[in-house]
Amino acid sequence: MLFVADLERSVRFYTEVFAMEVIAREPRADAAFLRLPRSGNHHDLGLFGVGTAGTQRRRGAVGLYHLAWQLDTIDELAAARQTLLGADAYTGESSHGATKSVYGVDPDGNEFELMWMLPRGSWGVYESSAPIDRLDLTGEIERWKGVATAGETTAKTATASLPGAVRS
Repeated sequence: MLFVADLERSVRFYTEVFAMEVIAREPRADAAFLRLPRSGNHHDLGLFGVGTAGTQRRRGAVGLYHLAWQLDTIDELAAARQTLLGADAYTGESSHGATKSVYGVDPDGNEFELMWMLPRGSWGVYESSAPIDRLDLTGEIERWKGVATAGETTAKTATASLPGAVRS
């Protein structure tokens, strides 16, 4: 959930940049709830308009640092980077070993991360580390093009977290 200065401006940003779908509105709270494409969640983001009473949060202040969403393929990450560049919302990129990330900012200065995770069996030395290195997106695409990992991770995580579920 995010407090935003202008609800409609933020809805436009998240629907145009992330292709999110507005699934519900609550006019009494000046709120909108949005879902990502192919998401199994009821909503992935809630936006609450606060008007000019809210102020942009200063980076490094107490509060949420950023939102993060996992993409299914490295190809989707490359496409997201281009979309962010086109929306003048791109702020950077990095490799954390097991994950590859691009970063952006919404119209209110809320930061977000879009990431793709290597197949679990390829984490290697990154099993217990998360460096912040330069991302060679072209090289990563050459190596991992078409490899989908989000569904596998989500299914295993969801099953393992169910009461009574046995982890494999």
